[in-house]
Amino acid sequence: MNAKRGAILMGEPMGLLIAQTEGALEDVESYRMAVAGAEFNVAVGLARLGHPVAYLTRLGKDPFGRRIVRVLSQNAIGHELIVFSDTHPTGFMLKSKVHRGDPEIFYFRKGSAASELSVQDVAHMDFSGYSHLHLTGILPALTAATRKVTFYLLEKARQSNVTICFDPNLRPQLWPDQKTMIDTINQLAAKADYFLPGQKEGQILCGASGAPEIARFYRNLGCGTVVVKTGSTGAYYLSGEESAFVPGFPVAEVVDTVGAGDGFAAGLISALMEGRTIRDAVRRGNAVGAIQVMSMGDNDGLPLRGQLAKFMKHCHGIR
Repeated sequence: MNAKRGAILMGEPMGLLIAQTEGALEDVESYRMAVAGAEFNVAVGLARLGHPVAYLTRLGKDPFGRRIVRVLSQNAIGHELIVFSDTHPTGFMLKSKVHRGDPEIFYFRKGSAASELSVQDVAHMDFSGYSHLHLTGILPALTAATRKVTFYLLEKARQSNVTICFDPNLRPQLWPDQKTMIDTINQLAAKADYFLPGQKEGQILCGASGAPEIARFYRNLGCGTVVVKTGSTGAYYLSGEESAFVPGFPVAEVVDTVGAGDGFAAGLISALMEGRTIRDAVRRGNAVGAIQVMSMGDNDGLPLRGQLAKFMKHCHGIR
């Protein structure tokens, strides 16, 4: 792995059991096993676009943990930063099958190995060989320990001049209360080079309704560049004195909305790692997000470089 150009993803990958028939989760007779997790999805997206990636997390010594390591290897994602627990299991989740709208999700992650990730687990972490760190608001939501380790690693990355990309990826049900969620997310956002809230997330976190207002709020907090995702319409960015709305890409049919924001992050970060402009990075993020919603699964639709180029070229011709 050419770590000099590499990205580190930090979070909780989980076993994923996908219902094979529609209906309430308790009525489903069969499930397909896969791997899920917001940061895992971004890692897959970056790897498929040809970028070296390493994953930092804590897993249990169990079938889900072993499967996650195998899937990471199959996707050329480094697992050398993973810590294993003898006492805590790997988290997993159930996902319903739907033909319209968002699927039902049920988590089994309380007391998981990742929720016990500590500063001691990562004190040896050396960022000198990496250029980018991507994290979300999920890991700090799990426990007081994971909040502490998130701030620790973010500061260590800043000291190593690593570019930090932060997606709030709000999961209110994981936080002890809304005030802790808002305060923590905003503190982390203020330290990030790139902050990627959705418009609805921005409304919850800072009370502003419009994308430009949300972006200005976080720029005033200290964040370098803010990109506000506005769903199928695209995204708005504010970077230095430059700001613009970048329209989304047409989607033939929305099959599964899960993972769209993670696809956006993968597209944007991959472009930044290649030295592209912020506008080009946001446009690529829009494209990968659009491709992802046309496929089943959290990350099944994330494209290879050739597939992405073909999609963007085709859509450019019809816009």
